[in-house]
Amino acid sequence: MEFRLIVIAILVLSNLYRLVLNIVELRSAKNPTPKSVADVYDEETYVKWRKYSAEQCRLGIISTAVLFACQLVLLLSNAYSAFATLFSSDIYVQLISVILLDAIVSSAVSAVFSYYATMVIEEKYGFNRSSVKTFVGDKIRDLILELVIGIGLGSLLASLHLTMGNWLILLFTGVVFVFGLLISFLYPIFSRLGNKFVPLEEGELKDKLMGLLTKHGYKVKAIEVMDASRRTTKLNAYFTGFGKMKTIVLYDNLVNALTTDEICAVFAHELGHGLHKDVLKQQIMNIGNLLLMAVLAWGAVSVTQFSTAFGFEGVNYGFAFILIGIALGTVQPLTGMVMNAYSRYAEYRADKQAVKEGYGEALATGLKLLARENFANLSPSPLLVVLEYSHPPLAKRIERINDEVISSHGQK
Repeated sequence: MEFRLIVIAILVLSNLYRLVLNIVELRSAKNPTPKSVADVYDEETYVKWRKYSAEQCRLGIISTAVLFACQLVLLLSNAYSAFATLFSSDIYVQLISVILLDAIVSSAVSAVFSYYATMVIEEKYGFNRSSVKTFVGDKIRDLILELVIGIGLGSLLASLHLTMGNWLILLFTGVVFVFGLLISFLYPIFSRLGNKFVPLEEGELKDKLMGLLTKHGYKVKAIEVMDASRRTTKLNAYFTGFGKMKTIVLYDNLVNALTTDEICAVFAHELGHGLHKDVLKQQIMNIGNLLLMAVLAWGAVSVTQFSTAFGFEGVNYGFAFILIGIALGTVQPLTGMVMNAYSRYAEYRADKQAVKEGYGEALATGLKLLARENFANLSPSPLLVVLEYSHPPLAKRIERINDEVISSHGQK
């Protein structure tokens, strides 16, 4: 069996998939705008959005092609094994050297395109607030986190395989699942590394947000405003915390752009996710993905030829970790479609919760404003929605919200 050819073929397929998605998205900009969201953009803004979308999609196509070319060169030239020979033959040193090379190359290439996307395209259309210093600092931090996570998981893979053999599949799945939960728990800490948080001032908004959550048995640890405007004009918000204790985080852009009721509508939607335990359900569904990853991991470390075909004398666990990522790029779109389908269903249900709380109309206007400020695609291709969208298109959400509002009024 030609193992070298198998890996290259998988790499080609995963990159072709991404290229097709970019092309479909580019063509989506020409689709007619649904009537329910025709008021999101005025004619001038819509023309601006089409240009912005086209530039981002073209950059995505180019960046995908360049990253693919870099990966292909690294593989075909046996660069990973050549780089590893410069260091000690210790298993873990070899693992670190390969992951280090891959992370530096991919991060350097990605940073170039990210810089152009942020400092040129985003700047051109008025989205960027990042300075060069902030941008560079963010990228260095991202690289460090990527190395910590990559080396950590790669070392875990090596340790489990060396000590437990074929039990690797179950153990790797369980440990990575716990690791994922830990990352979710630590996300609020990571987000504070490059941002400032201040308490939301006393007033109507704070009272309504606290009342919305405490009404359903949640305890509010804090309501904070993040200085997202240092980097972007885009709007966002989230709440974190396990169990009933929650911390609400608002982008300062969001606080300045939306009305009190619109912000409450956004959190009534998030409340819907909490009440139906959507995050937990998606974590459980993700176990299937993790099992798939574990099977791929077992194949990558058990079949020595996958490493020797690229110049290694035996199994290199860092290279095996990279192979897992390449393989996931081909198989995850299939599992992703199932998870995205559930996620879209959950979004509709969370919207319904906002209507129940009396914020249906505010949610509709808030979502339109979010779409306008974030330059959302109002008429994506149905194929793109099925393959990639974790949220329903805005037009579908607005139509469903309007129906729910009419239905709730009829019941009163």
